[in-house]
Amino acid sequence: MARNFAHHIGAQDPATQPAGPEDRLAAEAIDRVYLARFTLGNAALEREVLELFAAQAPVYVARLREAATSKEWKEAAHTIKGSASAIGAWRLARFAEMAERIDLDAGAEGRAEAVAAVSTASEEVSRHIGRLYPAV
Repeated sequence: MARNFAHHIGAQDPATQPAGPEDRLAAEAIDRVYLARFTLGNAALEREVLELFAAQAPVYVARLREAATSKEWKEAAHTIKGSASAIGAWRLARFAEMAERIDLDAGAEGRAEAVAAVSTASEEVSRHIGRLYPAV
């Protein structure tokens, strides 16, 4: 399922993606260089931001999964996209951006695939954070 959703956004082969933070689907779950610029090299702030992301991501994925209206769906997807972009989790941000474009009022086509793709990418980011900070 997630493979089809990924295919629609051209995410099946990260090597074919243009370089640049908005479009790159980095091999790492988090672009640490970008994050270091975002946190001005403050390691404690980086850890705090990543721990906050890891704690909140499951909440927002659940909101996406449980969205009953188009507005709820778009808000949850937009929140995930923004949070992922803030930490340099480009692959997750890209999936959330595509999910945000799904019109639930016109039908739920692609909803399950979108949730699966966003959920899987979110879990990858959280596992990555867990490897960086084992206490997370």
